[in-house]
Amino acid sequence: MLEILYRDEELIAVNKPHGLLVHRSSIAADTAEFALQMLRNQIQQAVYPAHRLDRKTGGVLLFSLNKEMDSLAQNLFADRNIDKTYLAVVRGYMDDSGSIDYPLRKENGTLQEALTHFKTLARAEVDMPLGKFDTSRYSLVEAIPETGRMHQIRKHFAHVFHPILADRPHGCNKQNKMWKDRFDMDTMLLHAQKLSFSHPRTQQKIEIEAPLHNEFRRVLNLLNLQA
Repeated sequence: MLEILYRDEELIAVNKPHGLLVHRSSIAADTAEFALQMLRNQIQQAVYPAHRLDRKTGGVLLFSLNKEMDSLAQNLFADRNIDKTYLAVVRGYMDDSGSIDYPLRKENGTLQEALTHFKTLARAEVDMPLGKFDTSRYSLVEAIPETGRMHQIRKHFAHVFHPILADRPHGCNKQNKMWKDRFDMDTMLLHAQKLSFSHPRTQQKIEIEAPLHNEFRRVLNLLNLQA
């Protein structure tokens, strides 16, 4: 069963596990479980995804419970009237804070503006040699995307040479292999931590926060990092 984080008469949010698709897709014909169908069966009513999360990303996933709210909720995201906060573990020591302003290309080749703000919450250096380095360094980062492009946070951190741990194909293959071999860890460490918005119907301020999943917590413990 999916962990329900928030529910009212027209909206519901769950803590999507890493590796779970939001809905059926032609790119995953061999997959049997999807968040939309699981939630629909769990609460025994139709649900409509207000936005998308990558299959590999865990965290807050918002659904509407009727078609009218579906349109209103999707407009929240389209009009950027919703604040999204993510947590990620990335390779290397990130700056204390900053912004990544780097356009991203759509599948049809069109460039779109893309802006991600970040703040480093903690850093770790561990005794894991890799390549020419005697140790490995990591940062726990809070990311706030101002735009909502496909794989935006993943591509932006890779662009500044701090890829997310266990990201494929945007990450570091050597790091990913080391973590898979040493710790049997291949969960991409990107977590949709929080959504904040004004309810489209009542205008009440809503803040939905998702606890970290076990594998994310395990890596933080291995690195002695505190979320």
